[in-house]
Amino acid sequence: MKKSLVSIQDFSKDEILKIMELAAHFESNPDQRILDGKVVASLFFEPSTRTRLSFESAVNRLGGKVIGFSDTSATSVAKGETLKDTITVISNYADLIVMRHSIEGAARYASEVSNVPVINAGDGSNQHPSQTLLDLYSIKKTQGKLDDINIMMVGDLKYGRTVHSLLHAMSNFKAHFTFVSPLELQMPTEHKLYLYEHGIDYYETSDIMERMNDADIIYMTRIQRERFLDPMEYERVKNAYVLKNEMLGHTKDNMRILHPLPRVNEIDAAVDKNPKAYYFQQTRNGVYTRMAIIAYLLGLK
Repeated sequence: MKKSLVSIQDFSKDEILKIMELAAHFESNPDQRILDGKVVASLFFEPSTRTRLSFESAVNRLGGKVIGFSDTSATSVAKGETLKDTITVISNYADLIVMRHSIEGAARYASEVSNVPVINAGDGSNQHPSQTLLDLYSIKKTQGKLDDINIMMVGDLKYGRTVHSLLHAMSNFKAHFTFVSPLELQMPTEHKLYLYEHGIDYYETSDIMERMNDADIIYMTRIQRERFLDPMEYERVKNAYVLKNEMLGHTKDNMRILHPLPRVNEIDAAVDKNPKAYYFQQTRNGVYTRMAIIAYLLGLK
């Protein structure tokens, strides 16, 4: 029976830990040709750099082939083809589909009509589970554990699909959350209710400095212009938080800064040389984690 990864909740805690183990395995030995003869379809209905290229890098490192598109203007989607027809056809060409789409729920629908596993590479402001798994791997590598982590999430908590997925995943490990955002971009109520129902504590503030020194992980996010219907609303909040070196002086020695990228101006470029900056290493972890996800869903590891 095929298994897809549409939401991080599609994976149990044990499966998450299995992906962590496999990612470490692939990091220590990345040259494994277990996808020889396999084809992965990379379908990006919405722009991407890191997610698309790291998935394609993962497939290539595993010896597989990639087909697909990163611009729908050159496909039958531009002619009016439905998502159902596109996925049904492409699932006849590939062993696995990686898909990003601007509409929430599109990946779940694709997984229901596809003959092969589907990996959600981001659906609107909903979820981004492969990013979450690489975030967990980055946390485990830098902190030596996943349990009992103090994680501060900063910026766009309303539309940020990466923070929504990470919140659900980290609740398996009894994390402690601090949410830092402008009033307009607070964490949606549904996700806070989820934490309440699972006995996970969280604290909300608009002041980034208030609990920074308690954090093990500072998870920065950009204010996403493309999610705003009102340009004026975006202009009001776009520079709400800018992380600078002088703000980090009293943070924990073990604290690391993560960011799903792309960055706009929410982390000052001077922070890049700070030993607590981990976001570029985080992108490298994405290749190993996505190798692990692909191998697991295809039953090859």
